[in-house]
Amino acid sequence: MDHHFDDDKPLFLQIAERIEESILDGSISEGERIPSTNELAKHYQINPATAGKGINQLVDQEIIYKKRGIGMFVAERARTIILKKRQSEFYDEYIIPLKAEAKKLGISTSALIQFIKEDEEK
Repeated sequence: MDHHFDDDKPLFLQIAERIEESILDGSISEGERIPSTNELAKHYQINPATAGKGINQLVDQEIIYKKRGIGMFVAERARTIILKKRQSEFYDEYIIPLKAEAKKLGISTSALIQFIKEDEEK
């Protein structure tokens, strides 16, 4: 994991996203323990409270769960939850603006689909 952060986004969200990335790419498996807030804070050289806030985001979304006195673990359906959330964000961030811009330019949905298919064939 690289240590660089994006200044435009709160650190705690970036911590949550990095853990999500590790779950998506399989470097952290479902059921596996994740680093503690102190371990994350030390690794990224950030305040433990910030790391904790990032982890709590994932707990709230049922991606991670707490085992009292043992640590934080990746939930069984974590990957599915992350994928659904990311697909929804993808739709909102890319598809809706893409369709709106295409409409402004007089590009039909079928023409848009054709553009995407042509790109796949290259």
